[in-house]
Amino acid sequence: MFISKQNTPSWLVLIIDLIICFFSIILAYLLRFNFHIPPIEINSLPKVVTFVLFVRGGSFMFSNIHMSILKYTSTKDAVRIFFTIAFGSLIFVIANFISFYALNASHVIPFSIIVIDFITTILVITAYRLVFKIIYLEMYIPSKAKTNVIIFGAGESGFITKRALDRDAGTKYKVIAFIDEDNKKIGKTVEGTSVYAYEELEKLLDTNNIAHVILAVQNLNPVKKKEIIELCLTYNTKVLNVPPVSKWINGELSFKQIKKINIEDLLERDVIKLDEKAIRKQILGKNVLITGAAGSIGSELARQIAKFSPNKIILLDQAETPLYHIELELSEKFDDAFFDVVIGDIRNRNRMEKLFQTYAPQIVYHAAAYKHVPMMENNPSEALLTNIEGTKLIADLSIEFNVEKFVMISTDKAVNPTSVMGASKRIAEIYTQSLNIKNKTKFITTRFGNVLGSNGSVIPLFKNQIDKGGPITITHPDITRFFMTIPEACQLVLEAGAMGKGGEIFIFDMGKSVKIVDLAKKMVKLSGLTLGRDIQIVFTGLRPGEKLYEELLNQQENTIATHHPQIMIAKIKEYDYEYINNEMNELLKLFPIQNNIEIVRKMKHIVPEFISNHSEYEKIDLHIV
Repeated sequence: MFISKQNTPSWLVLIIDLIICFFSIILAYLLRFNFHIPPIEINSLPKVVTFVLFVRGGSFMFSNIHMSILKYTSTKDAVRIFFTIAFGSLIFVIANFISFYALNASHVIPFSIIVIDFITTILVITAYRLVFKIIYLEMYIPSKAKTNVIIFGAGESGFITKRALDRDAGTKYKVIAFIDEDNKKIGKTVEGTSVYAYEELEKLLDTNNIAHVILAVQNLNPVKKKEIIELCLTYNTKVLNVPPVSKWINGELSFKQIKKINIEDLLERDVIKLDEKAIRKQILGKNVLITGAAGSIGSELARQIAKFSPNKIILLDQAETPLYHIELELSEKFDDAFFDVVIGDIRNRNRMEKLFQTYAPQIVYHAAAYKHVPMMENNPSEALLTNIEGTKLIADLSIEFNVEKFVMISTDKAVNPTSVMGASKRIAEIYTQSLNIKNKTKFITTRFGNVLGSNGSVIPLFKNQIDKGGPITITHPDITRFFMTIPEACQLVLEAGAMGKGGEIFIFDMGKSVKIVDLAKKMVKLSGLTLGRDIQIVFTGLRPGEKLYEELLNQQENTIATHHPQIMIAKIKEYDYEYINNEMNELLKLFPIQNNIEIVRKMKHIVPEFISNHSEYEKIDLHIV
């Protein structure tokens, strides 16, 4: 048959199927009678063939197996062929019983011939479709033109992944190997594809032109995942990830659901084990207020807190559009009565008093803050108004309205601050900690580093720059940062909030500090680009207030271990409430004057370790010295 790129007409497929049925029944007779058909059977053969073709043609028309496109023949098509042929053979059997018991005590078709015909018809009809598909693929999409793929994981998920590739993108990709760590699977084959040990992955990458490695293992250990990604990056092989089974569409994996690995996967760590019982006990049936609820941390806190069945979550923010987005997201998952969205400014006393009167929150997660270092360096009065006065107002109202726990989200930039933003957060830490001594409300602070993917963080910035073709801008070749994913940070905030007794500053295990330039290089590779040819990295110099290295503790601070291996308590200097309250009030009186130098000078007085870096405020430090 001439094979063209155009689909074979369905009427032609039907004729070919019937021709096969014709020769199949003849062959069945020849095999049954050892190629010497008795005269009596020859006489009845025309009627039998006519009956067989009538039944087969009717069943084919009913099941539409001739409507399938031959070049895309799949397992489902083979199953349909099996049941269609079986249905026709069943009719032959029924016809035999009717003929034998109701008519003339004879069989229309001998049972042995029905069996032989059933087997040969299925085999030939299925085989010719597969042969057609193979010839078509080799003619128009030869194996050499296909992209080589390796699947990591030879279990059920790996098998389904290969099926998805064959079904949705089989014309483009060729699975040349499975990789697995299970010794029982190594050396065996999955649908004709060999299973290799993990130790052989590098050799396969080296000796073959592998375009993609697909991670098909569910809940793959983050350390192993990072190891595989790092290895693949050295061979310019892209890594794809199969989503969790829960995200498959109608329980079936689609090729389009297999996504590229993100840079976050390289920084991922082992799953955090939470004391869910303690967290649930704290949140269950309570009114929970989240300030800064439209931000990266605030919105993720809302998602996670919702799992622990609070009475109501109050989402407070002044950013209208992002707040609307988190409202839409939560309304799809929960009843609208489960949460309330409030637009408001934490610096507005009247608005905040009304909020506390209306909702009587029992737990407050204070995530609202200005966090961009250079912007706050140029606008210290706004850092003063939001990060300091806003925090003071929410903390004071928490005492006034008998809030049980106040959990403040702080930053590693509050440690030995070199910026206005970091110093403003440190002053907020000092104030909330001082409140814990004489009040029923328990004030708890959580301090951690950069959060991956948060608004304004380096990851979205780099992604945007890569999409535009560069250049990627980095302030300094040696700059490093601690990183943590948004869900991970919020999990630790909830855990610390549950275990806190009041007055603690909890710091989190941020893992190893990451060199930003290395992060950028890996993002370039993950994007399939070549550094120096497709895109450049440009160093722009440290920005005002920016540190080269971040710290979680200063030299005077030590840590106390907790029951959670990733959470520690910082032993830091405690301040007297009367002293810090007076100092803060004096600082806040400077806002109307709008004198940046005087505001920063007072902040340095309250936080002596605040030494400006790459900033106009360095001259204040020289004067102090």
